[in-house]
Amino acid sequence: MALKELKKDYAGRDFLSLLDYTADDLQYFLDVADYLKAEHKAGQPISYLQGKTMGLIFEKSSTRTRVSFEAGIYYLGGQGLFLSGHDLQIGRGEPIKDTARVLSRFLNGLMIRTFSHETVLELANYADIPVINGLTDLLHPCQVLADLQTIREHKGRLAGLKMAFIGDGNNMAHSLMNGGARMGMHVVIACPEGYQPDAQVLAAAEEAARESGGSVQVLADPMAAAAGADVIYTDVWASMGQESEKAEREKVFGGVYQVNEQLMAAANPGAMVLHCLPAHRGEEITEDVFETHPEIFDEAENRLYAQMAVMALLLA
Repeated sequence: MALKELKKDYAGRDFLSLLDYTADDLQYFLDVADYLKAEHKAGQPISYLQGKTMGLIFEKSSTRTRVSFEAGIYYLGGQGLFLSGHDLQIGRGEPIKDTARVLSRFLNGLMIRTFSHETVLELANYADIPVINGLTDLLHPCQVLADLQTIREHKGRLAGLKMAFIGDGNNMAHSLMNGGARMGMHVVIACPEGYQPDAQVLAAAEEAARESGGSVQVLADPMAAAAGADVIYTDVWASMGQESEKAEREKVFGGVYQVNEQLMAAANPGAMVLHCLPAHRGEEITEDVFETHPEIFDEAENRLYAQMAVMALLLA
């Protein structure tokens, strides 16, 4: 794929939600991610961001997000600066809007991984440089862009595929609904009463699905959700910041909302299994299913290339 000259259409934009972009936009992001992956593995120089700097703000701990963003901008010829929320002045009360305006004078882009989605929105509102949502309690768009890349690699397409998410109606469920709906997939979320996705996020995803020919559905029965699925997805029952709810959530989710051999038997033959990691084996997914689906680590690897595509297109 010859993509050496990237489109300039996205320069200066933010990447806060997948629904901020059209299906054609997201297809192009995925094409660029595939191109960068192929070039990187071939040892070709891909220095689109030579001399550029990206601030990486972390108010939540991280393995994949931190390493993939730091490595990714380095491979693109730029420099990433890790900015811990404990070290920045925002950790001592400086307003987000002041931090945004100051960092805009120093850097070419910002990524933030935080709790409140309002923090990302405020940062983007006041920053004069592109802001990338590395995760909030509401959305996780970078992860799902990598998920879409992985599904397309393994299945050859996105439109028309059925993807079932088993677990909490959390930020992963939200962004999977957004991305899947935008790309014409049939997304089914299986979660217990009281743990359903946010109503506004669901309504926006349903509207996107109507436009694309896809669909979004929320069920309580994980076996019904998995029936005929091409992709089975799960996540931990208690996300960061919900540690105090862990015991209660284990009672609610345990024994039912788990990806195991019985649930996989309801899916289509050859169904993929995806997990955003880290995984709690024996809880949301069994050891045997996890270890027989190496595409989970293809998915993790693609965080690097999906985010490289986002950085290259927004900061170029």
